[in-house]
Amino acid sequence: MAKDTTKTGGAKRSAKVKTTRAKLPAFIDNKYGVANWKQAEEWLSWRSIEDIECITPDLAGVPRGKMMPSKKFTSQTSLALPSALFRQTISGEYPEETGDFRYDPHDGDLKLMPDLSTLSAVPWESDPTAQVICDLVGADGKDIAYTPRNVLKRVVAAYAEKGWRPVVAPEVEFYLVARNNDPDYQLQPPVGRSGRPIAGGQAYSIAGVNEFDELIDDIYHFCEAQGLEIDTLIHEEGPSQLEINLRHGDPVQLADQVFLMKRAIREAALKSDMFATFMAKPMQGESGSAMHIHQSVVDAKTGANIFSAEDGSETELFRAFIGGMQHYVPKALVMMAPYVNSYRRLTPEMAAPVNTAWGYDNRTTAFRIPTSNAAGRRVENRLPSSDANPYLALAASLACGYLGMVNGIVPTSPTAETANEGAISLPRDLLSAVSLMEAERDFDDILGREFTATLAGVKRGEFETFMRVISPWEREFLLLNV
Repeated sequence: MAKDTTKTGGAKRSAKVKTTRAKLPAFIDNKYGVANWKQAEEWLSWRSIEDIECITPDLAGVPRGKMMPSKKFTSQTSLALPSALFRQTISGEYPEETGDFRYDPHDGDLKLMPDLSTLSAVPWESDPTAQVICDLVGADGKDIAYTPRNVLKRVVAAYAEKGWRPVVAPEVEFYLVARNNDPDYQLQPPVGRSGRPIAGGQAYSIAGVNEFDELIDDIYHFCEAQGLEIDTLIHEEGPSQLEINLRHGDPVQLADQVFLMKRAIREAALKSDMFATFMAKPMQGESGSAMHIHQSVVDAKTGANIFSAEDGSETELFRAFIGGMQHYVPKALVMMAPYVNSYRRLTPEMAAPVNTAWGYDNRTTAFRIPTSNAAGRRVENRLPSSDANPYLALAASLACGYLGMVNGIVPTSPTAETANEGAISLPRDLLSAVSLMEAERDFDDILGREFTATLAGVKRGEFETFMRVISPWEREFLLLNV
């Protein structure tokens, strides 16, 4: 009898919960984003969220920001960060002023403006925690032009003025590596569930993915809890090198997703007692890690792909977009290959592009045209590395295609040959890439001169920091021979 009573009581409680949920507004179930502050307050309350992380990407794509109690957040307390944070190198130093690179003499505050459409959970935290991506404005309320999210928004706005809407789909590669607490030691593959470090040459291997089943489950769970939609996951060529593809969509939204996903992947790796690295070339002699970007452009009113004519043929705008990529990408490469290490990936015969060739379904080119129907016609930019800030890599790639279309740049003929061998027609080092970006005045309007000057100053500062370090190569070949 007692057993039956328990069942009945359980059924009543279940019915009550269902009835309560049925009365809830639909946005409560959103895993990613709400429309306004009232919705944000209810969303946080329903989940018993205690803390909010207000974050924004710096030039390197590192999350910067502040944490606060959720009640403080919903009272719309003013939040600010010092402007100097966006002139800081990856090693935490502040470069000397040179050229157009200047600091705010007062190091004034930049106000964090939460974008509530990015509100999501932080699933790896033990206490109920949420996060929200913020934009930055000055004391006058105007957008800070040199901050990464605003740079990308500026490029998207340029497309909108022409009646166009860019669509992108990033593919992000990364390595899992054994914990490494001494930078003098080379990185090593982690031990998988078989008890052995995974070897290279495992491209598309399901067994290679299965080596890290528990970690990959955590990645999926973390991303799902944040409302991030992973399209596919594969094992790449390098040992314990994985690739995650995201579904196509709006550039700012996709950059947000990559920004959050990188954080989730690192946390999942730490949970499995290993590191995840997005370095472009983490292991000597192994494949580098790219962030390939698929790009198309649609008519903002009709949604039709402007790369295809009504009869399905290629349009002049499609060709001009490719021409713009060929002409401008080498000059914007520092936004897609932002570190000294990035240029170790862009070498011949290492499955990475070394020039600006393009071709149909040709993975040896910088700009590949995947096989598709007319509606899906797109250009894949294979040059960016996974160490790039996703906002800046997308901004640079789209800006180059935009300039090609508005300037009517004619591309070379497509190549059917192997294009990643022989002569290199890209900047070979960080300083060369910085100089090319600074010299290109066509970037002044689309990217903003203040931004390019800021990025150039920071990258020169990072190069000077790198030059202080004596490498193993120098000790091996110069110590006793010169």
